[in-house]
Amino acid sequence: MFTTVLSEKKATFACFPDDLFAAIEELKKDLNAVIIAHYYQDPDIQDIADYIGDSLGLSQQAAATDADVIVFAGVHFMAETAKILNPNKLVLLPDLNAGCSLADSCPPQEFAAFKAAHPEHIVVSYINCTAAIKAMSDIICTSSNAVKIVSQIPKEQPIIFAPDKNLGRYVMEQTGRDLVLWDGTCIVHETFSEKKIVQLKIEHPEAELIAHPECEPSVLRHASYIGSTTALLKYCQESPSQEFIIATEPGIIHQMQKQEPHKHFIPAPAINNCACNECPHMRLNTLEKVYLAMKHKTPEITIPEEIRAAAWRPIQKMLELSANMVKQ
Repeated sequence: MFTTVLSEKKATFACFPDDLFAAIEELKKDLNAVIIAHYYQDPDIQDIADYIGDSLGLSQQAAATDADVIVFAGVHFMAETAKILNPNKLVLLPDLNAGCSLADSCPPQEFAAFKAAHPEHIVVSYINCTAAIKAMSDIICTSSNAVKIVSQIPKEQPIIFAPDKNLGRYVMEQTGRDLVLWDGTCIVHETFSEKKIVQLKIEHPEAELIAHPECEPSVLRHASYIGSTTALLKYCQESPSQEFIIATEPGIIHQMQKQEPHKHFIPAPAINNCACNECPHMRLNTLEKVYLAMKHKTPEITIPEEIRAAAWRPIQKMLELSANMVKQ
């Protein structure tokens, strides 16, 4: 049994099986595919994923998979990272328009000029950037390991940190290092309202505010805990608190609620009365688009080999440093 759905953008029809979950499972077997999803994806996509994680975990999983096809339910730079690590595998992104405001805030040509103006500096780039920016970097980091990676770089070595200035500021505070910051931000994490969060804390005096380091400093100063999405999830599991205000993309709340069903999770409010705390790019992916991507083996992520090879080196450096952190 199939249902027919009319596309919102084009006057074309697409047919979907009544049980998309079963159909996707069948395609996964036929293609020897793995579905990797970020915590910010819709709950249905999280529930069909073989692996759910933040940027570091997704990178590690992409590097380790033996699947022939990687279906990346995330945004473009994440699927690019999977392709960089798996040049001979088919990497699919359900919606090619699923970009990233932070990655877009760092155009390669402008960053090349910025880098040239600081010739003595090495470049540590947050993984939320394009393959072209990764290719100009010396080390990639994620919000999970940025502080530890910068801490391992000799103190006399000057550093450019790109593209997120809020994460860069947080790393500076934690390490005492003087970083040269690229002026980039995430539209989700810069829209949280300090005033509304303070009001929420008054209304929920027992609630802990936990926040992602991409948030503005005015929000972070009220937080009981600051960490990556995976770290925030773990904190909710380990904290005795029963109520939390979550200052990051609210997709993570699906996993928090699944793991701690007796606890209460409140999305941090945005400045305006809108759903601005939801990433519009992440939410472009849908269960239907995952099915179509697998059925038709498109949209495929491709990267020129020269850029891919150059981008591979700083990612590999991150993975090596992260492995060393685990051993220590």
